[in-house]
Amino acid sequence: MDQIKIGRFIKECRREKGLTQQQLADLLGITFKTVSKWECGVSHK
Repeated sequence: MDQIKIGRFIKECRREKGLTQQQLADLLGITFKTVSKWECGVSHK
């Protein structure tokens, strides 16, 4: 899977659960900006 597909999958799953990026981030112990980067397919190599 490429990063764009993974990001779409994360976004779809999050929305199905009715979670905001902030709520998902809180559950995972990360920042909402990280969730946003995942969903946009942005990563640091």
